[in-house]
Amino acid sequence: MHRLKKCTKKGAFFRQTPAIFCYGCEMELILFSPAGRYTETIGSNGDTADTKQGGNTMKKKLPALTLAAVMAATMLAGCGGTPASGSAAGSSAPASAPAAQPVEIRLMAYNAETSRATYLALLKEKFPNIKITYEFVALDNFNNVLNSQLQAGQGPDIIEVGGETRLLANAGYLMDLTGEAFTGKYAQAGLSPYTVDGKVYANPLQSWYEGIFYNKALFREAGASIPKTLDEFIQVHKDLAAKGIKPQTMGAQSWEPMMKQSIGVVNNEFYSDPANKGFDEKFNKGEAKLADAWAPYVKEWSKVIAEGCLTPDMLGLSYDQALDEFATGKAAMWESGPWAVNTILEKNPEIELGMFPIPGIQEGPGWLVGGPGSALAVNAKTTHPEEVKQILEFTATPEAQQALIKDNAGSSFLTGVEVDLGEIYDGCAEAFKAGNVYAPWTAAWISGNPIVEGYGKSLQEVLAGTKTVEQALADADAINDTMRESLG
Repeated sequence: MHRLKKCTKKGAFFRQTPAIFCYGCEMELILFSPAGRYTETIGSNGDTADTKQGGNTMKKKLPALTLAAVMAATMLAGCGGTPASGSAAGSSAPASAPAAQPVEIRLMAYNAETSRATYLALLKEKFPNIKITYEFVALDNFNNVLNSQLQAGQGPDIIEVGGETRLLANAGYLMDLTGEAFTGKYAQAGLSPYTVDGKVYANPLQSWYEGIFYNKALFREAGASIPKTLDEFIQVHKDLAAKGIKPQTMGAQSWEPMMKQSIGVVNNEFYSDPANKGFDEKFNKGEAKLADAWAPYVKEWSKVIAEGCLTPDMLGLSYDQALDEFATGKAAMWESGPWAVNTILEKNPEIELGMFPIPGIQEGPGWLVGGPGSALAVNAKTTHPEEVKQILEFTATPEAQQALIKDNAGSSFLTGVEVDLGEIYDGCAEAFKAGNVYAPWTAAWISGNPIVEGYGKSLQEVLAGTKTVEQALADADAINDTMRESLG
């Protein structure tokens, strides 16, 4: 095991990408290893665990980690006919063959079963001879549970994966899906985060994305329209404020929202340039630095701080407090994603809700921060490869994609699938059409989450006035260097 800093708050781990690190204190890197345990296990006895999915806190009972055998009793049918001459009365015919038992496929996931309900019901309907056991494991313990089972040869057949795909593939735990017909139906943008050394190890589910929610009624009151540039975005803040309306709320108590807004500007100006296509791979190798490449664009984004659009008092607001401010009409804008919509509408059924993408320095369709939310990989040692492939083949159909999206709003990476997300997202139509949805830390960076967490926390200091943008980017580069060294 390679450790960066020892966590002092056991049980407080947060998982998204190749590293597991402590959300509430100092980081500790936890890596997959094909040989032996690699860390202290999180103290879990199956009690209720909290996990936050895109801002929605869920409480779920962790499933038992042992796989119960499925037993079906069979009964022998007695012969009801009259015995033949000379045969003993009461003799019976040979027992009938027992009915074939359904093949059990285990699917381990860190998204709650409710977010896959329509899809799972459809699978049950389409495959009556396959029993799919959905095993939810909270994010904070998912990698620990999964790696332990895989090492013991007791892993699930299908695995929901994210940024840990590279580590699992390199350890030999995942089946190569490159040549499968169903894999070829997905757009490259959806497959790239799950591609290792030119081989595809997972098929993407629907995308996740975040943009700027806005209150249409408050925008009308201020005579404001959807901004197409960063300068227009700043002007909208001024127009709203002139009408006595709080322009934007932000739960900057978390390191995430400023990180995402700033990278949204970087997406517009840096990643939209074909000349920078190979940057992320160079960054992974330590051949390129954020402080050099991103600095001009993040400095431009920082105008939202200099112009008072974001204020230090926001550092005291939580995600839920900011959500409530926006939902109840106390602020006109708030950065988040589709998972928040139901809560917003519950708090204020009358709100005229819309979303627009994060604008760049130059006018354009804008960009949403996001990408493939997760994907389905196959255990290389599954004992039911044909049944698993049947499930993945069906998942690569418009019918299955629509079912996935019904319970977890997003766009599909399946070629030719059109998704009507509703009028809330009309302002994002051009960004979706252009494919402008990207988050480098989930799509390409090997050690993404520790880097953006460090960067996001440094931006909190920028907002507080104790650190510069250049220092924030240098901090992120330093974490990348440390992570690369730890990975060898």
